[in-house]
Amino acid sequence: MEYYIAEIKPGKVLYEMDGVPEELAREAFELAAAKLPIPTTFVVRQVGQ
Repeated sequence: MEYYIAEIKPGKVLYEMDGVPEELAREAFELAAAKLPIPTTFVVRQVGQ
């Protein structure tokens, strides 16, 4: 197998991260998003919501 294919619907969470500073998480997600052929958005969930 040379390629993997997955249908990603709008609004789907691709990655979640916990226990790291937000700045580090943003940097990691920027690097990951650069490798994806789709537009991405960084979303922060507020504690208690």
